[in-house]
Amino acid sequence: MTTPGGGRRGRRPGGEDTRERILGAARTTFGEQGFERATMRAIAGRAGVDPALIHHYFGTKQQLFLAAMEVPVDFTAVIPSVFAGPRAELGQRFVRFFLGLWDSGPARPLLVGVLRSAMTDPVAATMLRRIVTEGPVLALAKAIDRPDARFRAELIGSQLLGLAVVRYVVAAEPIASASPDEIARAVGPTIERYLDADLGPPRSDRPAG
Repeated sequence: MTTPGGGRRGRRPGGEDTRERILGAARTTFGEQGFERATMRAIAGRAGVDPALIHHYFGTKQQLFLAAMEVPVDFTAVIPSVFAGPRAELGQRFVRFFLGLWDSGPARPLLVGVLRSAMTDPVAATMLRRIVTEGPVLALAKAIDRPDARFRAELIGSQLLGLAVVRYVVAAEPIASASPDEIARAVGPTIERYLDADLGPPRSDRPAG
């Protein structure tokens, strides 16, 4: 369809900001609906582009998901600040850091999208495992001077992922609306137990085989 001035009305054409606009729309859509339910057409509509442009820039829906859900955080640079302070309060500081990451504007739809999608899509499940094993949990494990540090760190990761499901995906009250300080005070001692308590006979973090 043409306008009275001779221009064509319809989807926005490709341009310098098209790729970022598609990525932003994808993060929001995957965050709301998860990988399985999100459609390329819905993402294109939200971005204001033709669906063919998404295929042009990213190829398949899985390739778009991988591009959109890359976590833009250098965890190895953040963890030292979490360790700065009394060791007895480390668990609370780590919980506050975790909640702050999820509550931040740019990261929240991304992380919720990965978490929702991991329940039904193997690519998203692999990405979630990578976030857990290569993100803040790995950085924390490297900062713990113990032979079973990786095991302890992944126990912490499992605790915090469960918290994320309840708070950000299920949105169960009163946890969903509790303040970060309230959550940190309640969950922090559990994190500290995983860090320092006797968990039984020492185990090796090396994989079997």
